[in-house]
Amino acid sequence: MASQPKDVGILAMDIYFPPTSVQQEALEAHDGASKGKYTIGLGQDCMAFCTEVEDVISMSLTAVTSLLEKYKIDPKQIGRLEVGSETVIDKSKSIKTFLMQLFEECGNTDIEGVDSTNACYGGTAALFNCVNWVESNSWDGRYGLVVCTDSAVYAEGPARPTGGAAAITMLIGPDAPVVFESKLRGSHMSHVYDFYKPDLASEYPVVDGKLSQTCYLMALDSCYKRFCEKFEKLEGSSFSISDADYFVFHSPYNKLVQKSFARLYFDDFLRNSSSFVDEVAREKLAPYLSLSGDESYQSRDLEKATQQVAKQLYDAKVQPSTLIPKQVGNMYTASLYAAFSSLLHNKNSSLAGKRVVMFSYGSGLTATMFSFQLREGQYPFSLSNIATVMDVSGKLKSRHEFTPENFIQTLKLMEHRYGAKDFVTSKDSSLLSPGTYYLTQVDSLYRRFYAKKSG
Repeated sequence: MASQPKDVGILAMDIYFPPTSVQQEALEAHDGASKGKYTIGLGQDCMAFCTEVEDVISMSLTAVTSLLEKYKIDPKQIGRLEVGSETVIDKSKSIKTFLMQLFEECGNTDIEGVDSTNACYGGTAALFNCVNWVESNSWDGRYGLVVCTDSAVYAEGPARPTGGAAAITMLIGPDAPVVFESKLRGSHMSHVYDFYKPDLASEYPVVDGKLSQTCYLMALDSCYKRFCEKFEKLEGSSFSISDADYFVFHSPYNKLVQKSFARLYFDDFLRNSSSFVDEVAREKLAPYLSLSGDESYQSRDLEKATQQVAKQLYDAKVQPSTLIPKQVGNMYTASLYAAFSSLLHNKNSSLAGKRVVMFSYGSGLTATMFSFQLREGQYPFSLSNIATVMDVSGKLKSRHEFTPENFIQTLKLMEHRYGAKDFVTSKDSSLLSPGTYYLTQVDSLYRRFYAKKSG
């Protein structure tokens, strides 16, 4: 029997996103949008998307294989595999079962776990399941493996620039450099129709953008309040944004991340307005003290004021986590962990001893705020090696830029292929790096077949 594990968390990570992308500035011009609508209004720079040869399964196969190979993990050492995704490939067969191909080859079919689905929250549910397993009496001493994989696409219209695609893998076990503070979790769950996918014949969601933003901020408030209460109970002192070194948010688009951190700043002010240290901020925010919760979510003046007074702290505590979400787009379940990957990439040499607060949101709605304590760790499971393995800069630089016309043409083909059977793809892997999996065929029984690019 394995001994009681300590410092359970993320041992290793890897990320994959398609090499095909479109610039948001070019998309603005093509769509006839006002200049800056996508780049400033949404805060996005670029968007990744899958072509006909890539999907959530191929991305997952690529990401899992890459992590196992780069960290020299024997597939027999994996005891639990959890997948988070909201991209429906099959209404019954989980994405996890496709990934079992990688483990059956070495005779390991004793792997627990299946898929978790609820909008962008599924990856967090999968992560919690793996962490809870390692911390439990059920743990058999092997690693847990989490996969977050999604392709976010939207019908023609204002939501289309908020797409993206990626897969992230995380290896879970004891003595980790990214340690869960398991007692510090605040969740908020309720029933709302802000974003959902009721039409199983279409990959596109039904979106109420304004409601979704309000729900996001409302859930953030609720989770933060509960997180602060648990911190005070455990530590015997109050919590504020000064008690965390970094904040990482689920990022549908960067402007919402800016609003979210500003909202936490305002929450701190509401709890402690009379003794708020920053006099300038106190003066600017005082007029909004009397607003009700609903009024505060709709107030553009409050939004602007809070972002202005919180900007310096945002630049220090949040901005380092925004690189991949701004460059790749909304990756649904992978979004939060791509943001965390950005933080590791930008700050890996100075993260040991830091606390990172994470906020996960999935429409419908589910949300949790939780935290990590970071340590350098021991090679190969060290913060610096995780950053090296992910090679974020290299992957971003090696992408291929598509014109908006080619991007839209690709989406039209994908619309036609969604839920279809009996077709063969172009099998064009010329833009893919060696080791990348790609879709080759869906046969007359809807069975999907993949190949791996050699080299």
